[in-house]
Amino acid sequence: MQCDTDSALEYITIEQISEFLSNPASLIVSPDRSQFFEYESVSLSCEVQGNSAGWRVVRNTSRGNLSDCDTDWGKQQGSSCIVSLKPSDSGVYWCESGSGEHSNAVNITVHAGAVILESPALPVTEGDSVTLRCRYQRTPSDLTADFYKDGSLIRAETTGEMTIPAVSKSDEGLYKCYNSEGESPESWMTVTEKSRGADPVYSAVKTSNTTGTVVDLVQVM
Repeated sequence: MQCDTDSALEYITIEQISEFLSNPASLIVSPDRSQFFEYESVSLSCEVQGNSAGWRVVRNTSRGNLSDCDTDWGKQQGSSCIVSLKPSDSGVYWCESGSGEHSNAVNITVHAGAVILESPALPVTEGDSVTLRCRYQRTPSDLTADFYKDGSLIRAETTGEMTIPAVSKSDEGLYKCYNSEGESPESWMTVTEKSRGADPVYSAVKTSNTTGTVVDLVQVM
């Protein structure tokens, strides 16, 4: 790279750009799963970068009702919204500020049947170990469960759970499980790329020769 100016050159890394563009808040789901039995409870909270004032948990159900916690659903306890779930609570949940900023969205399914699939509500990172569990409302006589991805059988497990030792982007998809007690709803599992190390940072070094001044970029980190 060549340049005819003596002005200083400044550089920022991709991580700094990503941090600037990323959502200012995250919706935290506890326990971290996307399916629940009727009458179970879930805690939803907003993890905010900087000032958390004015942020609230919002949802949009299958009925098309957009509302926030502590209206006709949920109970605000400190910074968390506690929901005692029923099937009509199935929907999309997220955090929203008074100025319209928003967090990631999470799809929560409340099932009145006998079987649910315990899969992460939040995205998992490439390389992580992930366990999917076929959970029964009562103790079954047989733990054997069939696991499906995108409508196709991928594995049968006698323990009722399936572990993916190191997830990859190809594992992203729609999962469900089935056993003699019944079939779970489907849930989408999102896989995100693994964070890279810090991007190189360069410094501008000027040298002069008979043809003029040359500015070279030299990696310093």
